[in-house]
Amino acid sequence: MKTTRKRYSADFKAKVALEAIRGDLTLAELAAKHGVHHTMIASWKRQAIDGMAGTFSGAGDAVKAASESEVEKLHAKIGQLVVERDFLAKAFGR
Repeated sequence: MKTTRKRYSADFKAKVALEAIRGDLTLAELAAKHGVHHTMIASWKRQAIDGMAGTFSGAGDAVKAASESEVEKLHAKIGQLVVERDFLAKAFGR
């Protein structure tokens, strides 16, 4: 018998992590409420808190700028390859 791991959606993880951050219930109580092991909830809570710091640090802006730069480079390369293909097609008389 093959057992598969349960996968949780990002929305579910965020909801549970937010409840853990609020601290109204203990991790054990949250685990019982949602049917998830308390160590997973602790991990999601830690990831959420770390992610919040990144949101306010501006690191997301740097990643976005790098991504836009990469897209521009790729568009330029595509244009170059199209010109080369068209040139070669004419040269071989297609």
